[in-house]
Amino acid sequence: MELEEIRLQRLANHGLISPMGRLDAARRLCGIQAQFASYAWHALRIRCPDVEKGGEGLVRNWTLRGTMHIFPESDLPLYIRAEGYRSNEWGGRNFWNSRPDWALEPGRQSRFTELILAALAEGPKSRDELRQLCRAAGMTPDEEGSMFHPWGGGLRQLCERGFMNCPADGKKAFLAAPVFEPLPEEESKLELARRYFEAYGPATVKDAAYFFGVSQAEVRRYLSRLPVSAHELEGRTYFSLGAAAQPQGGIPRCIFLAGFDPLLLGYEKRESLFLRPEDMRGIFNLAGIVYPALLIDGRVAGRWNKKGRRLRAELFSPLPRSARAAAEAAAARLWGEGLELEFV
Repeated sequence: MELEEIRLQRLANHGLISPMGRLDAARRLCGIQAQFASYAWHALRIRCPDVEKGGEGLVRNWTLRGTMHIFPESDLPLYIRAEGYRSNEWGGRNFWNSRPDWALEPGRQSRFTELILAALAEGPKSRDELRQLCRAAGMTPDEEGSMFHPWGGGLRQLCERGFMNCPADGKKAFLAAPVFEPLPEEESKLELARRYFEAYGPATVKDAAYFFGVSQAEVRRYLSRLPVSAHELEGRTYFSLGAAAQPQGGIPRCIFLAGFDPLLLGYEKRESLFLRPEDMRGIFNLAGIVYPALLIDGRVAGRWNKKGRRLRAELFSPLPRSARAAAEAAAARLWGEGLELEFV
């Protein structure tokens, strides 16, 4: 297996050559990172012809790497930890209540939790609706800052404990989660490792550790329990699992990848097979943003930004005329004719 074959197989496994359903894509890829919902939906759009069905069957919650992801509601048992599941006890130390500005005492947090959950039992509520409800019940400004913290705060804790989710369409709202039985932690991690090497393979141990935010030793522990295939190439071992997706044709001439696209997030960025080291900061900036990338012949050629009917592609190096024509054709397929495409 050569590097070009690995690129081709990864693109196929990601649904970027032969399309897949949106539920299948969100399941296979271990969720779609979604702190910016528009990016997540573009990632699904370039993979899934049924994306117009919207968020039916999908939810949004904090999962891998402590980040919002879109994933099938049926996968909630995989991502919500059994420890603390649907518990309204808030004693003990955690990331939030150990902050010096945390103002919610356990008893007060429990009280407002009951209030929020009772409201959600009647139907979805926006963030502002929940805020007004808590204010009316006597929540102080400092407590409000903790419960409705812009990084998640108390509302995030309720999501992570399996009480509620956010709509997959990106609306700033919350809805009650169904009751389910979380998987044991070991079973959950093994299943996620299986999905990773099936959908992201061929991939290295270092790639998987980067994706999950864990140690390479932990990845090896789960890898040893999976029936993976191994390929040695240029001093690295690439692992894959299951029947690989069969590529229909070669590497696509042009793909407009999403911001935070799984094809780039799924692998150690300094060893990316799609992105040259000298171009890395053009996609992965120092503030943690991963820009939408223009993929030409399986390599990142620049980044793109679309506003209305204007599409701007910032190139890392000049593109031949045939590649520009391929980008124009790919843009027309995605967004329709009459788009103004500028290369800079």
